[in-house]
Amino acid sequence: MENHVFIGGGGEAYAEKQGLALKYANRHGLIAGATGTGKTVTLQILAEGFSNAGVPVILSDVKGDLSGMAKSGTPEHKLHGPFTERAAKIGFDDFAYHACPVTFWDLFGEQGHPVRTTVAEMGPLLLARLLELTEAQEGILNIAFRLADEDGMPLLDLKDLQALLVWIGENRSALSLRYGNVSPASIGAIQRRLLVLENQGGAKLFGEPALELSDLMRCDAQGRGRVNILAADKLMAAPGLYATFLLWLLSELFEELPEVGDPDKPKLVFFFDEAHLLFDDAPKVLVDKVEQVARLIRSKGVGVYFITQNPADVPEDILGQLGNRIQHALRAFTAKDRKNLRLAAETYRENPRFSTEDAIREVGVGEAVTSMLQKKGVPGIVERTLIRPPSSQLGPITQAERAAFLAASDMAGKYDAVVDRHSAYEILAKRAEQAAAEAAKAEEAAEELPPVQREYTAARRYSGSRVTRSSSRVRRSPDTFGSAMRTAVIKELKGTTGRRIVRGILGSLFKGR
Repeated sequence: MENHVFIGGGGEAYAEKQGLALKYANRHGLIAGATGTGKTVTLQILAEGFSNAGVPVILSDVKGDLSGMAKSGTPEHKLHGPFTERAAKIGFDDFAYHACPVTFWDLFGEQGHPVRTTVAEMGPLLLARLLELTEAQEGILNIAFRLADEDGMPLLDLKDLQALLVWIGENRSALSLRYGNVSPASIGAIQRRLLVLENQGGAKLFGEPALELSDLMRCDAQGRGRVNILAADKLMAAPGLYATFLLWLLSELFEELPEVGDPDKPKLVFFFDEAHLLFDDAPKVLVDKVEQVARLIRSKGVGVYFITQNPADVPEDILGQLGNRIQHALRAFTAKDRKNLRLAAETYRENPRFSTEDAIREVGVGEAVTSMLQKKGVPGIVERTLIRPPSSQLGPITQAERAAFLAASDMAGKYDAVVDRHSAYEILAKRAEQAAAEAAKAEEAAEELPPVQREYTAARRYSGSRVTRSSSRVRRSPDTFGSAMRTAVIKELKGTTGRRIVRGILGSLFKGR
């Protein structure tokens, strides 16, 4: 199918041929279905199709299965043999086994090239979501980001943020007058959350060199789009980190890419597996941000595809933005399951040949109910479809094979070494050193003073008031008329009338400028 990503067909009870029009691929999509019904294979064949069309792809590999896209499938594979028969059945005439141009990435830098961003680029909203902060704690985080911007202190890694929070705690009295109450308890809670994030390995996410989005939007020498696979099997142990990182990546794409309107094909396609993790217990402001990005990012030429077990996992306002849909089987053993099945069926344009609700319940593994956008972006009639077989290997590659791909990658060495440049931590540490040096210098100067003056200076420094000792005698000047007048004037200036006089003088000075 020209200018389409071929999905499947089957004839008879199935659709003749179903394809996703590249022109409407940036209108987003949904892949849903119960566990074991074939969602991962569907994701794989869509990624292959986009790559063959010259569209780069970003996807997360939750189970490790998608690493096989780096290798060609073979008829000898126990699962690939029947695929040749299915290709013939559905009219996939140009089916052939081949590998995809794959680049492996990993937040932990173990199964792929390291992926990093800076604390400043993540921003307070997403970081608060990642740390699960309260409203008061998020407010202090916003103060930290404001101070970093105003004082020119780059927030690059976690130690920068931790050092700045310590400084805020030490200066909370002055800051509270400007920004509102700064509670030591809230600062302590944020620090503990940062410690938990460090223990989960999340500290590796923050730092430099930061990921350049252009490295995710490349094609190979043959013009095929790069398939960027993010290793997420270990990352799933920290679902908040997983969801926040992918949302940050989506937000960065939205902010940095230029407007392109409606291109003939997307500039990039983004697959968000286990999409329910993005919305579970998410605050409304975050869901609103996702909805805004989903609604507007298509004009940047980016298509977003959510993969989840049930369409009900996706908020209704966002679900309405997903025009291309592939629905695998949903199980309906309980009343709640049946309700979700009915709601899922109601989101499709009806086909008079069969019941959509029955079809969603009955389709087997490797089959799906599909609806793709057609001319002028109108949703197509729902069809039962046999999903096409993948051309790349089904199942994971070995660790030795992955290591070989990483060594041969053109990204090898670019992000491997961490760069720790001058930032907030170093700036605040230098200020602390200067303050300590000045205090030491003052102590040394005080030691050289006569005993009486040294005691006087020390008392003023530590108590803020003059302290006298009975053993110390200070000669007083004799009382004279001049000294008496000075004393009277000083007393008057210290009083209410004196303060008015001083304010009047200062006011006239400033008015005269």
